[in-house]
Amino acid sequence: MRRGPWIALCVSALAAAGCGGGGSARQDADEPKGDWGIQVVEAEFAKQQRLAERTTMRIRVRNTEDRAVPNVAVTVEGLARRSEQAGLADGGRPTWIVDDGPRGGTTAYTNTWALGRLAPGQSKTFEWQLTPVKAGDFKVNYRVAAGLDGKARAVAVGGKRPEGVFDVEVSDEPAQSRVDPDSGDIIRG
Repeated sequence: MRRGPWIALCVSALAAAGCGGGGSARQDADEPKGDWGIQVVEAEFAKQQRLAERTTMRIRVRNTEDRAVPNVAVTVEGLARRSEQAGLADGGRPTWIVDDGPRGGTTAYTNTWALGRLAPGQSKTFEWQLTPVKAGDFKVNYRVAAGLDGKARAVAVGGKRPEGVFDVEVSDEPAQSRVDPDSGDIIRG
């Protein structure tokens, strides 16, 4: 019995079955198409920050529709920058370290967090714990979406996209801190 043709036939069948072609559904097949009214009701991030001092960025959104938002998401740009130094394997450099992102909000998309379905009239809060690691003046942009695949769009009052920008100055002077000799606790002040 010659095995060569049988092995080739089996490998070909397995490869074709795993290619994802033919009858498989698109990734965005379940996302409804349309516009959903979403209002940014709170957006805060300290304008003045210091190197190595943890801070909170918070964005709270509300569904202004009488139907549920499929998957409310926020994309944040400006937490990292590109280095122009030659010879780097990866030119990406953090401006802030994301110590903790919105709970349960991790997605496969870069700089995007999603908190799922948002019922009519309800709000959800996206909250990040960030530590600045680069001094200077920066702009951190955010935009809200009604889904992850682009078919469900978020729309604010007046038909604009719900988005915003934080202007932040990070001081190169680190926060003052000391160790309490009795408790061993770090005291910042």
